[in-house]
Amino acid sequence: MLLSLDKNDTRPLHEQVAGAIRRAIAEGECGPGDRLPSARDLSEALDVNVNTVLRGLRGLRDEGLLDFRRGRGVTVAEGADARSVLHLRTRELIAEAARLGYSRNDVVDMIRGLP
Repeated sequence: MLLSLDKNDTRPLHEQVAGAIRRAIAEGECGPGDRLPSARDLSEALDVNVNTVLRGLRGLRDEGLLDFRRGRGVTVAEGADARSVLHLRTRELIAEAARLGYSRNDVVDMIRGLP
């Protein structure tokens, strides 16, 4: 799994780490049941503090995308690929709407107005 962070991204680093892993899941680089590299290995590869990586991983666990298992490490959760794709697309939609001057509530209202 090749991950990278965008130095121009203004989001907090832990969100960028989570986004990179979410993208890897959405694009099929790793799927349900696959084991992720250790937090230490990820921190070295991304050149960020290990606590930053752990915070990003915990966020993905809380979203239901990752499972933490003692002795087995961090694995991609069952069904995570579909959730990850939807989450990624939703974030892209919200970001594009913000660039166009719309708020999240505007996007929600637009979605509710769809047939």
